[in-house]
Amino acid sequence: MTLLDEIDRESRATLERYGFDEEAFLALRARVADGSLSPESNAVGGEVEPPLPGDIERLPERGEDERVRKAGLAALRRGEVASVVLTGGMATRFGGVVKGTVAVLDGRSFLELKLAQTAEVAAELDTEIPTALMTSFATDGTVRDFLAERDLPEPLIFSQYVSLRLDPDGSLFRGDDGRVSLYSPGHGDFLDAFARSGTLERLRERGVRTVMVSNVDNLGARIDPSVLGMHLLGGRPVTTEVARKAGDLGGAPARVDGRLLLLEGPRFPPGFDTRRIAVFNVNTLTIQLDALERAYDLTWLYVEKTVDGRVAVQLEHLFHELTAFMPTTYLEVPRSGPRGRFFPIKTPDDLEAAREPLRELLATSPLE
Repeated sequence: MTLLDEIDRESRATLERYGFDEEAFLALRARVADGSLSPESNAVGGEVEPPLPGDIERLPERGEDERVRKAGLAALRRGEVASVVLTGGMATRFGGVVKGTVAVLDGRSFLELKLAQTAEVAAELDTEIPTALMTSFATDGTVRDFLAERDLPEPLIFSQYVSLRLDPDGSLFRGDDGRVSLYSPGHGDFLDAFARSGTLERLRERGVRTVMVSNVDNLGARIDPSVLGMHLLGGRPVTTEVARKAGDLGGAPARVDGRLLLLEGPRFPPGFDTRRIAVFNVNTLTIQLDALERAYDLTWLYVEKTVDGRVAVQLEHLFHELTAFMPTTYLEVPRSGPRGRFFPIKTPDDLEAAREPLRELLATSPLE
């Protein structure tokens, strides 16, 4: 008898469709049961220090960026750039709808605006900039139907994987209805699913050499030749964008035993004052396609959620840990204004406050 034999037919079908890896899951489940995966195991070992002054580069102002803009424009005109949009999340604070379909401006959704932004840059440069979407088991069908009903540029679509929530003792978590509880184990899935789905190879066949990966709810993360040029001239396989903190929490660049990488919030050791780090991770990365051909042993994080009024354990991994394996440029970008690159929308109040700044942003082409 296998694990899947213990699971209802509908959940089992979802697990099988969305790439559930039973062997890997059982190994992780055993680590939860024996305590080797726990809230304490999230923290990185070694000495953690803030970045050094020279570790963070700055996106040049207009007028200072002619060389980097030319490099980015040349790559775009050669058709070597693609956009990857992470659209696996459910907008729980918007009533549990699929986040990408939420109307943002003038009835247009995150997905419509993201696709239109890239299409407009491509049209202005008379080039092609393909877009790929990473969905999840919870969003895939809705996203496909939503796009099919609209006259939008056709993206490539692939899905991340699915897993099972656990009780803190490592047993399967079951909801009040007695069924297992499914979840998506973090955007670290991108690094494997992008290649395994064939999306990487399809983009390579179209001449793509570089991809920009961003969240669907961040409309500031758009194709910009200066950002692309900074990545290409930096000569490193990965560029991660960071922004100046304004009370923000979450991940940030740090030196661990002298080595610079991005750490998610739970990975900082207890007692480390993250206010010592002036910038934070905005989850927009530009990556050379070659760097996405190999597998990476990402850290599994132990995350507790409240489900049906009880504690459920999710094991998650995050794709920006790629910075621990590959030489990376850390690029500070403006978070607001016509060139702003960080406009996250997590709640209806965020959306209301961001509407006019977003309107200003979208009225300005990144090519201007």
